[in-house]
Amino acid sequence: MNDLFTWAALGSLAGASAATLLATNVIGGLIGPSGDKLRKWIAIGIALLLSYVTAAFADDAGGEKWIIAFFNALVIFSAALGVNQFPPGNRQATQPSPTQVAQGREPRVFRSWV
Repeated sequence: MNDLFTWAALGSLAGASAATLLATNVIGGLIGPSGDKLRKWIAIGIALLLSYVTAAFADDAGGEKWIIAFFNALVIFSAALGVNQFPPGNRQATQPSPTQVAQGREPRVFRSWV
């Protein structure tokens, strides 16, 4: 169990970004296709939550930790979102294969929600 998420891992950029991405995709998947538009908002909410919870446990920081927590949340959100997808011209269009279109299926895995 110690090899999965730990409190220390969630406090790191990599851990918080992975948790944000994972939770966003699971929640969006549970909502269904209508949840695709909400995924960005879900992701920023989770990033803010993780960042402010981490700031709450920081004993040695002063009042500025709340401002820093906001910017840390933006970093977590950007890492989970995939900053390599900005600007929109750099994104690859995700087109379903002709076989999937003929069968009436749209690919569900690794679909961009940007």
